[in-house]
Amino acid sequence: MEFDYDLFVIGAGSGGVRASRISSGFGAKVAIAEEFRVGGTCVIRGCVPKKLLVYASHFSEDFEDAEAYGWTLPEKPTHSWETLIRNKDKEIDRLNGIYHNILDNNNVTLYQARATLLDAHTVKVGEETVTARYILVATGGAPVMPPIPGIEHAISSNEAFHLKEFPKRVIVVGGGYIAVEFAGIFNGLGAEVIQLYRSEQILRGFDDDIRKFLAAEIQKKGIDLRTYSNPAKIEKTDGGLKVTLEDGDILECDAIMYATGRKPNTDGMGLEKIGVELKKNGAVKVSPESQTTVENIYAVGDVTDRIALTPVAIHEGMAFAETVFANRPRAMDHENVPSAVFSQPQVGSVGLTEAEAREKYGEVDIYKSDFRPMKQTLTNGTERAFVKLIVDPKSDIVVGVHIVGSDAAEIIQSVGIALKCKATKAQFDATVGVHPSLAEEIVTMREKFKPA
Repeated sequence: MEFDYDLFVIGAGSGGVRASRISSGFGAKVAIAEEFRVGGTCVIRGCVPKKLLVYASHFSEDFEDAEAYGWTLPEKPTHSWETLIRNKDKEIDRLNGIYHNILDNNNVTLYQARATLLDAHTVKVGEETVTARYILVATGGAPVMPPIPGIEHAISSNEAFHLKEFPKRVIVVGGGYIAVEFAGIFNGLGAEVIQLYRSEQILRGFDDDIRKFLAAEIQKKGIDLRTYSNPAKIEKTDGGLKVTLEDGDILECDAIMYATGRKPNTDGMGLEKIGVELKKNGAVKVSPESQTTVENIYAVGDVTDRIALTPVAIHEGMAFAETVFANRPRAMDHENVPSAVFSQPQVGSVGLTEAEAREKYGEVDIYKSDFRPMKQTLTNGTERAFVKLIVDPKSDIVVGVHIVGSDAAEIIQSVGIALKCKATKAQFDATVGVHPSLAEEIVTMREKFKPA
């Protein structure tokens, strides 16, 4: 059977673009469909613009610290939200253009329209119908908003990037990394921030010590963190928004942002009709090689609900291309994937949490260090740093490293290599530290933690 394309990719985010580019390089005739802008969540409405806002928000602390280091400011700094958003938009436009060029330069045909599946080899894209030998679903995910009264007055992270005016009073609902990061952004830019989380502690899934430590740090910076708290309804008033909590408390704000989870983008695509099995949450069910229950259809990235990180989607896309078009079958290795939370201070994490390690190995050796960073020694700042190592005592292999502190994201990248290589605590100990730095703590801890 003749096909219009060897590969048709649905979704031009990081995973889809990488898969299409690499597949084309292997000689495949490739097309990709995107109904919004090329670049996906990360580039357009996720990691990239968020990190720019994090940079902006942290300057408030930097200005305060500068005085202790001999700098004087002629007047109190002021911030223009309009300027920040305008400059952020320019950068996103630039990146969107780069992604278009990547597709053009790699002979990938771009359809800027919504794509749905008619059968295992046929795609309806806009008003056209095309066929492909292989189909790759890379449609990512989207924020989920709870069905409470007045939810139409709330925003998600998508809308937070495009607010026309900066809200002076903000409620952030959620305890995951998106909620924590945006609470820090709004707080750093001068808003009064209340963060609500319905459970006992923020950052579910991270190491418990990290969760407790970060919660204490962000509260010291002025974020009003309230656990076991959840809105019951939202009402618009002349002065902003009135938020009634499930326990009856009433809060007032100018904006309420929900970051309470994301849902895979599979609705209305026709996947189940053609035999592609979905999980209960709508995610595409795949094999380790990213193959769905339909032989010629694959899926990568957030839509599969494995690890929702951009670099993971990129690696999955590369593994797919090598498997299908280069005759080099391989599956993405999802073990020891480093991750970061761009909270203030940052979190860097790789490997097992203490709870996961104890479940897997039984007894484990724990090394902890809680200290005041050198940068804070001349300032009035109260920020502290925390480093934790988890070691399997039988093999001496380091199975988890967790950091809270400045540049934790940069540090954890290199640590991830060590864990990927199954480095031992003895090898960590034999490595000379870079002094003075936060990172040296990783290789200088010698005393095992003993619970009181």
